[in-house]
This record gives sequence, structure tokens and C-alpha cells, in this order.
Amino acid sequence: MTTVVADTGDYEAIKALKPIDCTTNPSILLKVIQSPTSEEMVAREIESGRANGKTPLQIADALTIAVGTELAKIVPGRVSTEVDAELSFDKERSLEKARNIVAAYDRQGVSRDRILIKLASTWEGIRAAEVLEGEGIQCNLTLLFCLEQAVACADAGVFLISPFVGRITDWYSKREGKSFEAAEDPGVKSVKRIYDYYKSNGVETVVMGASFRNTGQIKALAGCDRLTISPNLLQELSEDESNLPRQLSEDQAKPMDKLPMGESEFRWGVNGDPMATEKLAEGIRNFDADHKKLLKLIADKLAA
Repeated sequence: MTTVVADTGDYEAIKALKPIDCTTNPSILLKVIQSPTSEEMVAREIESGRANGKTPLQIADALTIAVGTELAKIVPGRVSTEVDAELSFDKERSLEKARNIVAAYDRQGVSRDRILIKLASTWEGIRAAEVLEGEGIQCNLTLLFCLEQAVACADAGVFLISPFVGRITDWYSKREGKSFEAAEDPGVKSVKRIYDYYKSNGVETVVMGASFRNTGQIKALAGCDRLTISPNLLQELSEDESNLPRQLSEDQAKPMDKLPMGESEFRWGVNGDPMATEKLAEGIRNFDADHKKLLKLIADKLAA
């Protein structure tokens, strides 16, 4: 029904759970690089960087590619690699970074058809993705919280979107002071709405639900094109032998009218959704904070 993607950079978990693809972000990379299993790789890149006069940012980029290269050896499909969060509102610099990522992977023998470039679903990120897709560099648009973002991504011809579930649910749970059953879960309903829009309008962009808090949310989206799931939830699912009925299917998608989505409609729609506005900004800030932690970790090791 659904292609399973591992939401982790943990090599051993990926080997054990055997997902098709895997996706990383700055928070995941920070954990991987701090893990004992990565000590040798980190030390090697630090020493190489020191010998060649590289900056912490250049070493961080090299480490990102090194982690992605190892992941590409484990999964049969694709590895998603993120453009720096601080570039989320800069189309041209995002393009430069994305092209550099693809070139760096190529030097390691990982072809572009094994990579997805992750960009935040800002207007600028979506426009950068549109250019990259035209160059044969496929993209994963992340930090996606509302239909307007999804429609703009579809119009740009991006390969895949990652609409978030758990972070949407967190926002509504905090505001309303309650938890939600899967059928009424705001995050689940958001992904279903996007799925219905895409399938009823013949959109080829892949819908990959992300950011899950429990297996109930995952089961409620069975049939979605792809779902990216953390190792603990993958393990829980692997031990669950109950029936898993399909919840989403292309032939049963609810018909939805095609929406115009120029820049003004996009910005007005996102601005009109307090949850999407807050969670998009928060997600960018948090990814940037973890990227800065990684740079400090590298700088400290260089100085040691």
C-alpha cells in the first residue's frame, strides 16, 4: 500500500528495519555525528579539514555527504539531504547549495537519481525546487503544514512533498488542551486533504506523510504514497500483527477543485493559517539551531 521510508540516520536501525528510502535533517545529522559509531568518520573529516584549511561549514558539508553516502549503501532507494535552513528564503543560494550537494555525492559515486534535495516549503524554496527539477535534480519539500504549500509544490512540479502530521497535532493539542483519536487528528486530516487534492487533480508529486507521534496516525494514512517513520514506531509496527486496512486510495480520493496559487495567494493562505505560519517558522529556526550546534561541535574539535 505504502512505501516505507526511515526517518533516521541510524545505520543499524536502517539495516534491521529495511526501509526503501531514508531521510535526514539537521537534527538527525547532529545525532548521527555525535554517535560513537560515527567517531572514526568524524575524526577523518576533521583531520582532512584541518590539513586543507577548511572552515567548520565546509567540514559540516563534507560530514553530511559522508553520512548520506553510507546511508545510500544501505537503502535500495533514495537518501534525502537538506539544504541549510538559513537559506530557506534565498532562492539563488539554495540553488547553489543544492547543486554543490549533488556534485559532492557524484564525487563519492552516488548518482543524482539516488538523492533527493530537501528544501523548506517557503515560496523561495519551492521556486528553487522548480529550477532544480528542470535540471534533473529531484526534490523533497519539507516543513509542509497546509494545502497552499502543497498546491504550490505541485504547480512547481516537485518530485515529493513531506506534509507533517505530528507537529500539526501538537499545535492543536496545545491550543485545545486535548488529544485526538486518529480519525479526528488534525495532522492526519491535513495529509488526507492534500492526498485528495493531488489524486483528484492528477498531480504526480509523491505525498510522503512525516512527523508521526504514534502508530495510530500511521495506520490512519495507510495507502499514502510514502510514509517516513522513526525507528521506534517502525519497530512497534513490525510487532503488530493485526489487520491493516487501506485508508487512502487514488480511486476513492474526494474530488477537489484546482486552486490558483501564485505568490500572493500562497503568502495570503499561509499567513491566514496560524498553525502553518508558526510551525513553518519554528521548524526553520530549530533546524538552523541544530546546524549551528554542529558547526560549534566541529569548531571545538578543530581547536582541540
